[in-house]
Amino acid sequence: MSSKIYSIILILILTSGLCFSQNGRAKFSTGLQVGYNKGFGFQLNFLVSDFAEGFPFSAKLGAGFTMLDPGNAPDARRIFINDATNGTPEESGRFYDLRLDFLYKIKLLGMKKAFVSLGPRFTMFNGNFNFVGGNEDFDITTNQWGIGAGFETYFPISSSIDLLFNFGYDYFFSSALKGHDTSYSPDGENVNPRRDYDYKTADKAINQPKHNPRAMIGFSYSL
Repeated sequence: MSSKIYSIILILILTSGLCFSQNGRAKFSTGLQVGYNKGFGFQLNFLVSDFAEGFPFSAKLGAGFTMLDPGNAPDARRIFINDATNGTPEESGRFYDLRLDFLYKIKLLGMKKAFVSLGPRFTMFNGNFNFVGGNEDFDITTNQWGIGAGFETYFPISSSIDLLFNFGYDYFFSSALKGHDTSYSPDGENVNPRRDYDYKTADKAINQPKHNPRAMIGFSYSL
């Protein structure tokens, strides 16, 4: 699924680049950032500015990958699978995220290139719980929409390369958590719930994106 999404992003970038380049005004840059995003992650970005005369915002499309703690393994097993406790738990978590930001240039502390940003988010979370010796290996997944805001500033290294600092906060809306043949939904439309568990207990056990502070550093290259 992720490969298809990244292919769509590439097509959108190439198409928008061809369209915007025809007006002769648009400026383009691309970049890579690494750092904290509820876990260690990296992001690829494509920025276009001055694409419409008098329009005060730049548009930034981003795609990222983050590794994180997926949650509480014993609780996940009880809520989604069964009450067995045998086996040694091993766990891993990750999510892919897509983001679109509109940037507005500001003046702050003498920084020549500083921006505030706001825009929508979409994330795909996968948490894997493997009980070695316990015959249980399962994934918990969810896809979520969200919104985020941030601040970023650029410091020139050369005529085409900038050092970039990015700080922000993303909030993701609750969405159904799915694992094995069970799912828990915020609206109470659960599928094969165990015991009297509900979305609240599943949400507490799983560490899917919800409140995501972000602090990243990277480079931007002007095309």
